[in-house]
Amino acid sequence: MGLFDELNLGGALKGALGQVEASAAPALISALLAKTQFGDLNGLVNQLQQSGLGPQVQSWLGNGANMPITADQLKTVLGNEQVQEFARHLGLPVDAALKLLSEHLPNVVDQASKNGQLQTGS
Repeated sequence: MGLFDELNLGGALKGALGQVEASAAPALISALLAKTQFGDLNGLVNQLQQSGLGPQVQSWLGNGANMPITADQLKTVLGNEQVQEFARHLGLPVDAALKLLSEHLPNVVDQASKNGQLQTGS
């Protein structure tokens, strides 16, 4: 096996690990929210909408492309204390916890919503 074969194998392994991470994100985020003041995904979505991020949230609930949310936007909405609590529950530094949430939250909300509404009782 040559160097390029090893690089391709490494890329395939990294892609597979990314898929595992992405598939675990909904359960991880739901478990995380259950330990916070938000209680569940609905609570967090409501807070995001009330904090001026309605266009992003609507894109996640709708059928089109999901608009991104930045780590800074999440930090502003959630507040320092809540962000630190998230990071503690995840066992990650604050910046890494915010990065994980900003990367996965749009898809988690998108997958949890049918016809523009979040499903309850998950």
